[in-house]
Amino acid sequence: MGDCIFCRIVRGEIPSARVYEDDLFVAFLDIRPVNRGHVLIVPRVHAERVTDLPEDVLARELPLAARIARAVVAATGCPDFNLFNTNGAPSGQEVFHHHLHVIPRRVGDGLRMSIAPESYGEGEAAALAGGIRKGL
Repeated sequence: MGDCIFCRIVRGEIPSARVYEDDLFVAFLDIRPVNRGHVLIVPRVHAERVTDLPEDVLARELPLAARIARAVVAATGCPDFNLFNTNGAPSGQEVFHHHLHVIPRRVGDGLRMSIAPESYGEGEAAALAGGIRKGL
């Protein structure tokens, strides 16, 4: 996509603080980091959602994320990290090119991920699990 900001970063049209690149991915520091050392892993191929990516790209993404996370933890001194991904506007996606966040974390850093869990009614979990299995 010509006007996609991540496609433009991947092509080198917009500068970035790159930390890694290979034939499938470019990883760079987020310009609006949650914490210093926040990295975005972006596939070179344009795909809006994780579900749109080819399986060969997906197979290499998580091992790369683990490698980058180890390097981020070592470089920042933060003891932990989050891997974070959004898919579609309702999930909070702002740039519609798949990307994986590697966010270094430390106690008291101010990042809060709040979840309000729901419960299943009688038989709902079994029915939904059946529908998901059918879709697989």
